[in-house]
Amino acid sequence: MTSHPSAPIIVTAVMGSGDFAWLDRQRRAYYPADRNILPAHLTLFRHLPPSAFDEVAARIKTRCASPPPRASLAGILLLERGVAYRVESPALMDIWSELADAFFDLLLPQDLARPRLHVTIQNKVTAKEARALAGQLKAVFRLRPLAIMGLAAWRYRNGPWELAAKARFRG
Repeated sequence: MTSHPSAPIIVTAVMGSGDFAWLDRQRRAYYPADRNILPAHLTLFRHLPPSAFDEVAARIKTRCASPPPRASLAGILLLERGVAYRVESPALMDIWSELADAFFDLLLPQDLARPRLHVTIQNKVTAKEARALAGQLKAVFRLRPLAIMGLAAWRYRNGPWELAAKARFRG
């Protein structure tokens, strides 16, 4: 993992390989190809300062010493110009709360607010296109479990993300 010490840090939950593959296929199918520069992801924090990297890496490693949190894809979420799967996981929200408390003084307003956990599969389209896809997906949606295997820290590089630290849940 290459280091870019000036890049902001993003923290995500790492999905199980089967769930990730399914969601990423959907993202590739519905996200405008010229704007889809990232694979499917479940973001917990969007922007931590680069100076916090060592503490972020240590905290996600420590937090992953416990069993993985239970989670599910619980519905379709219509975004302003896109669609996402809503993720329900009280245990993952507990992890978010614990990390938010630890990094409270470093969080931007966007990361201070309790997140609506989700995996975006379409964005940067017209509101009409988003409503159409949301309707199509809602018609066939079924609650499904979502495996959460770990936590990861990424460095934002004006588009693509670079993996900087990753830990797997145990137990």
